[in-house]
Amino acid sequence: MEKILITGASGGIGSSIADKFLKQNSTMILTSSSISTLNNLKEKYGSDHYYYVLNFNDSANFEIVLKKISEEHPDLNVIVNNAGITDDSLLLRMKVEQWDKVIQANLSSNFLIVKSLLPNMIKNKVGNIIGISSVVAISGNPGQSNYVASKSGMIGFYKSIALEVASRNINVNIISPGFIISPMTDKLNEKQKNIILEKIPMKRFGKPNEIADLVYFLSSDQSRYITGQNIHVNGGMLMV
Repeated sequence: MEKILITGASGGIGSSIADKFLKQNSTMILTSSSISTLNNLKEKYGSDHYYYVLNFNDSANFEIVLKKISEEHPDLNVIVNNAGITDDSLLLRMKVEQWDKVIQANLSSNFLIVKSLLPNMIKNKVGNIIGISSVVAISGNPGQSNYVASKSGMIGFYKSIALEVASRNINVNIISPGFIISPMTDKLNEKQKNIILEKIPMKRFGKPNEIADLVYFLSSDQSRYITGQNIHVNGGMLMV
């Protein structure tokens, strides 16, 4: 049976990933940066799973909690780093704090999570590590230089780790979603939606479960020969 860590499990994609693994009878370790959100997750998924507050911008607490997860769950065999934040601004207006906060939450957190939890996977000689990046990591996006840099950095980081642990029976991959139905897309008016849809050959936004299905595939034995890949799920919006 799989034991999976999912960060950002309360968001649109994150909750869809959790729902998918719940149906597969996996044991889940779910994290959130706030106690209130964590309590909501507990109510939704019940007492058979594990819950931790993981605050990306509190480095001392972050490492303590990761050490606790590592010690309490040595049989963890899937990591899904899905959590991420935005704090948008054009470069000339962006504050150093905005840059640091997004890089810490979206990129440095991945380093700390993988570094803390990888030793158990190496000891067990099995594991899957999956990161959720973004289409803009490749295309760029004005007003999001910090976010794009963090998501591009993830791709390079995961590919490097994939090379380091491939011989240990540990697979490391990235998924880069395009526009996925979420509270963000719900806020767009029809004109804004149509402008985006013009760029998507399939003429629709993706569904969260379409990301969750790929996460599950990459965590399964059916994908044992896939590692170091950045897989795009964007309806043809970007073909690379």
